[in-house]
Amino acid sequence: MIIAEIGTSHEGSLEKAKLLIDAAAKAGADSAKFQWVYADEILHPKTGFVDLPTGRIALYERFKQLECPSKFYSAARDYAHSKNLKFVCSPFGLKSLAELLELNPDAVKIASPELNHFPMLRALSQFRSRQISRGENPIRVIISSGVSKLKDIEAALEILGKENVALLHCVTSYPAPEDDYNVRLVSRLREIFGIETGVSDHSLDAVLVPCLASAEGATCFEKHITLSKETSGLDDPVALEVEQFAQMVQALRQCEAALNHYGRELGSQEIIRQISMQYGSERVEKVLGSGVKKLAASEEKNYGRTNRSLRYMNKCSHNHILQKSDVGVLRTEKILTPGISPEFLELVIGKRLTRPVESGDGVQFEDFMN
Repeated sequence: MIIAEIGTSHEGSLEKAKLLIDAAAKAGADSAKFQWVYADEILHPKTGFVDLPTGRIALYERFKQLECPSKFYSAARDYAHSKNLKFVCSPFGLKSLAELLELNPDAVKIASPELNHFPMLRALSQFRSRQISRGENPIRVIISSGVSKLKDIEAALEILGKENVALLHCVTSYPAPEDDYNVRLVSRLREIFGIETGVSDHSLDAVLVPCLASAEGATCFEKHITLSKETSGLDDPVALEVEQFAQMVQALRQCEAALNHYGRELGSQEIIRQISMQYGSERVEKVLGSGVKKLAASEEKNYGRTNRSLRYMNKCSHNHILQKSDVGVLRTEKILTPGISPEFLELVIGKRLTRPVESGDGVQFEDFMN
C-alpha cells in the first residue's frame, strides 16, 4: 500500500485537493491521505512562529487558515474513490476524529505526535469495539511512530489493539536525514509487536529509504506529495513532486516483483544489492542502521515537544479547582514548556492549584496540593 500524503498541501482549496488527488493517481499511489485540521486541537495560540516562503506567521494562525468544513473532506473522499484511490485521513482530536468516522474513511491515520493522545486513541478504540460487537471488521488504523520510544508504541497498541492495525516506522524531522532512518526497525518492530509494518518517510530521496524498507518487509509506505516544492504548504519543501513520487512507486513495484520472484530472503538480498550499487554499500549500511529502537539524532530534541502533553487553556488563580475546559491535550512545538503526559488528564481534573498559572503553561505535578 503506497500512500500519497497530501496533508494540508491543498491549503483549503478543493480544486487544488483534486489536482493533488489526480497527481497521486497519476504517480501510481494506492491511497490519498489528508489531515483534518482544527487548530485548537493541535496547538495553543501562544505556541510560536513558523517561517514560510510568504513570511513569518504564528503557527497557530497558520493552522487556523487550514481548517476546512466536513463537506470538504467528504468531497475529497468521493473524488479519491472516483480515481480508484483509498481515502485515508489523520484526525488531531476528539472533534476531528468523530467527524472523520462519520465519513467512513478507508483508514484512520494516527500521526506520530498523536501517538500519546490517549483520549483520542480511546475514542477510536471504542468505535472499533462497537464495530467488532456488531460482527464487522474494525476500521483500519495506521500508526506512525516518529519521535517515540518502545514504551510509547506499546501504550498506544494496548489501547487500540492490533487487529487491522499497521505500524509505520518514522523519523519526525523535516527533512529527515536518510542516515538517521535505522530502517532495520521495520522488521524489528514487526517481530516485537506482531503486526504489519511499514515506513513513513520524510527524507528527500525518493528511493533509498522506501526500497530498503521494502527489503526489511515493509508493506505500507507513506510519503508527502506536492504539485511543487515552491508552493507555501507547510510540508511542501519535504514532499515529492509528481515525477519523483512516480519514481518511488516504480522502484517499490520493482522491489515487490523481486520479492515475489526470489522469495522473501533472497529478494531482500537482491534489493539491498541493487540499492548498494546505486548508493554505495557504506551509505546503505548507515541507512539500515542497528535495528535498535531509539530516538534518532535529528528528532531527539523534539521528544516531549512534538508529541502531546497537558497544557493550561485558561489563566487560573491560586486555589482554583481545575475543570475539563481548563486543560488541553496539545503539542508544545516552538516556545512553550512541555507539560505532563496526557495519561494524567483525568487525575488532574478536580485538583486545586497551589499557584497561579497562565494560559499556555504546561501542566506540572507541583502545581497541585497534595
